[in-house]
Amino acid sequence: MSERYVFDASALLALLQGEAGAETVERLLESGGVCGAANWSEVAQKVSAAGADWDIARALLLSYPLDVEPVTASDAEHAARLWKRGSGLALGDRLCLALAHRLGATAVTADAAWGARDRVHHIRRVGRRN
Repeated sequence: MSERYVFDASALLALLQGEAGAETVERLLESGGVCGAANWSEVAQKVSAAGADWDIARALLLSYPLDVEPVTASDAEHAARLWKRGSGLALGDRLCLALAHRLGATAVTADAAWGARDRVHHIRRVGRRN
């Protein structure tokens, strides 16, 4: 069985914006993946705020075998337990990690604030700023 991936908003935005790590996201997406509904909303909001066409961005993302998964009460509670003052992990980040935990998957992110964690794939070197 191949590894499963849960994509954080930052990873999908890197792909859409052609940023560093976009090729890694594309390669991982080609084998299929999941994006939590909270992170999906974040991608939609950021695309729209940038003045881009969300319908086109959504069509591009969904041209890959990518499923959007709802947030469960269990995910919400797990995300709450991940909160630590000053950790740099926003609610969307913690929900992504909680979803990956529930699915037994690896979370994919471009966010260096996640630091070194088990079952997290950084698309950019941790500590590198873009």
